[in-house]
Amino acid sequence: MGTVLRNTKRLDGQAADIVIEDGKIAAIVPPGTGEGEVVAEGGCVSGGWIDMHVHAFRELNPYGDAVDEIGVKQGVTTIVDAGSCGADRIGELRAAGSRAATRLLAFLNISRIGLGRIDELSDPAWIDETAVKEALHAYPDFIVGLKARISRSVVKEQGIEPLRRARRLSEATGRSLMVHIGSGPPAIDEVMALLARGDIVTHYLNGKANNLFDGQGRPLPALLDAIARGVHLDVGHGSASFSFRVAEQARAAGVPLHTISTDIYESNRLRGPVYSLADVMSKFLYLGYSLQEVVDAVTVKAARWLGRPELGELKVGGAADLTLFDVVRGSKTLIDSEGETRTADTYIQAKGAVIDGSYFAC
Repeated sequence: MGTVLRNTKRLDGQAADIVIEDGKIAAIVPPGTGEGEVVAEGGCVSGGWIDMHVHAFRELNPYGDAVDEIGVKQGVTTIVDAGSCGADRIGELRAAGSRAATRLLAFLNISRIGLGRIDELSDPAWIDETAVKEALHAYPDFIVGLKARISRSVVKEQGIEPLRRARRLSEATGRSLMVHIGSGPPAIDEVMALLARGDIVTHYLNGKANNLFDGQGRPLPALLDAIARGVHLDVGHGSASFSFRVAEQARAAGVPLHTISTDIYESNRLRGPVYSLADVMSKFLYLGYSLQEVVDAVTVKAARWLGRPELGELKVGGAADLTLFDVVRGSKTLIDSEGETRTADTYIQAKGAVIDGSYFAC
């Protein structure tokens, strides 16, 4: 006999018991009728939340965290480390994931030293193409793409050249890029011009001077062109990369919402402004997106980019990879990376997660 999530509410508003057996969803039945051990009761349920941008290599203090602290303990079933490690240490990150309950995947930093330094693309010698290819060969199912942080403090005098090299590596290996944007130079137009279909631009709602919106709050042509050719937009909130002002501009301009992610690590989890994926999701609920749109941005859309749609589904016969959460009616202060606050009257709070059929309470 399996386990049961009792009297949950799906996003279509229907209440149901979800019966889990052998790591699969065995049945979705009327509330109170599911047979098995009840492990949780009440709340909303969705496919397992996926955080597409985290830093989960704890050894890289302060820019790391323990896998489960930013995973199952926050209701997140899959986290994707966004370039903490290059070829030198990617095996250590993989080993950390193997010891955790949370599913861990990773983008490989094109710099072999990863975030061992914050200027990891300032020396061309650290972009070792042979080492990148060897790491991809060693961990083909763990590494989901390549990461390049393209902002002034990282590339220094190298300008746009590290991104050109990243583009060539992407084409040579068949792996998409996740590209961090921030302060220039290089100019944002130069960066966006090098992104191709399936690539990810993360931090697209940052409030820095080199951002993707003009002085009147309109999306730059470079952003609109990138969207048209299939570049994926990822939030990557972080300590310095999410602005309510810019997010409000994006919403008003009809810029699509692709994936919501945190760029979380220990310090911005404990002291803010990130705190959790649920907290970042609540900011988009405040901005006027529907609950369905917000949840899709951490389930089906993220799973689709990963090429693992089963991770974002909730259906009989599908993987028992689920998140249980509450939508709370009450006042909550939300803060962005600029120190600006908004007061929400509704927010999201994680209750628990099911991974491969096992339930973990938050």
